[in-house]
Amino acid sequence: MIIWLKKYSKGLILALFFGAAALVWYAVFAESRRGLEVDFLDVGQGDAIFIQAENGNQVLLDGGPNKAVLAQLAKAMPFYDRSLDLLISSHPHSDHITGLVEVLKRYNTSAAVESCVNYQSPEFSEWENIIENEKIPHFCARRGMRINLDKNLYLDILLPAAAGGFSDPHAGMLVAKLVYGKTSYLLMGDAEKPLENYLVALEGEKLKTNVIKIGHHGSNKSTSESLLGFGAPEYAVISVGKDNKYGHPNKETLDILEKFDIQILRTDLFGTIVMKSDGEDITPR
Repeated sequence: MIIWLKKYSKGLILALFFGAAALVWYAVFAESRRGLEVDFLDVGQGDAIFIQAENGNQVLLDGGPNKAVLAQLAKAMPFYDRSLDLLISSHPHSDHITGLVEVLKRYNTSAAVESCVNYQSPEFSEWENIIENEKIPHFCARRGMRINLDKNLYLDILLPAAAGGFSDPHAGMLVAKLVYGKTSYLLMGDAEKPLENYLVALEGEKLKTNVIKIGHHGSNKSTSESLLGFGAPEYAVISVGKDNKYGHPNKETLDILEKFDIQILRTDLFGTIVMKSDGEDITPR
């Protein structure tokens, strides 16, 4: 054994050296971000949006219906990165929060934000228990909150209008606008038409955006003409499971989007949808 080590020690040292160098360069490449990247993760019939700022801040908004989010995060993040700066729950329905619970179990999380509706489910109870046990700072979202993520990058909470007090998760939905320079993403969660119309009444032309994440997986209960008219997006992202039992996205919704000449990007057709922004333009890939 000693003779073998002496014979091959030079080769082993070189192999270790080149392996370490390759790992260092991989880390440098992985951490060299330019601009903003927003990934609408392919998690099946659910929502999960991963946000990576140029300064390294990482945010996950919703987590989908199961563990699929873990595989998608593994593709989006360096293999050695096991932390997230912020988890956001738009509302506690299982197709949005179940994956967040799995992420909480496996990633170090610095803070959490939720809609704080009066709703209970096994998944939501587990989310609350982990946050409490791990002593993760957490906050109730409310209209007017701004979360600064980087220079010229922030997340504005548009809804709910007040923290807590809602018993219907859809009525107390967390709706946000992610703004980077001159570009923006309107993230609608599962907001339905009555809530959309309320938002239009509050914000009007301030809803103008480059990208809209369509509410409720393309259900005909969401995506009103008034919202699209004021938002005037170039791209519409629909997070939806392939051949799902609900028939999402609904033909009525697709027809409305086509009427407004909005480019439609669907996770059931394209998988994870990655959008890069330099603060001036957004490029999907």
